[in-house]
Amino acid sequence: MPSQRRALVLGGTGMLAGCVEALTSDGWYVVSPSRRRPLDTHGAVWIQADWAQPDELAERAHIALGGPANLLVAWIHGSFRVPVLRAVSPLLQEDCPVVEVHGSASANPLQGCPEPVLASHPTQQVVLGFRRNAGRTRWLTHRETAEGVMAGVRRALDGRQHAVHQVGEFRPWTALH
Repeated sequence: MPSQRRALVLGGTGMLAGCVEALTSDGWYVVSPSRRRPLDTHGAVWIQADWAQPDELAERAHIALGGPANLLVAWIHGSFRVPVLRAVSPLLQEDCPVVEVHGSASANPLQGCPEPVLASHPTQQVVLGFRRNAGRTRWLTHRETAEGVMAGVRRALDGRQHAVHQVGEFRPWTALH
């Protein structure tokens, strides 16, 4: 059983891999469930899991964590968001901060941001947009994503009040051209 701080990172083998790497570099014990084993776990413990089976995911995460999580970072798309977050809720320490990550398709200033699923936990929400470069637009890089999410993690760990934080710009793509 790990004695250091424990983080559960949902979505950590994709665009949140940089967040996993930063947390493990800072000494966190990180559990990162996903369907496929990543080529590089960045020092985290990978467990096989599927968003469509939230109870099984939670059971595997519970075993791998070895105790309550001190931090939850989650980027879960679509219809899986609510059932997965509710399933992992019992794995969290009572005052565990939550950082929910959203793509601009599911949350932006025009559509608003979904309400936090785990309202009893202090939540920071990070909404990822795009960047302009030489008159063109592009999605955020993995590094920009990691930096933006880790800024949300630091705010969460500092005990900041619930807030929504934007990384990049948001506007319908058609309005840019």
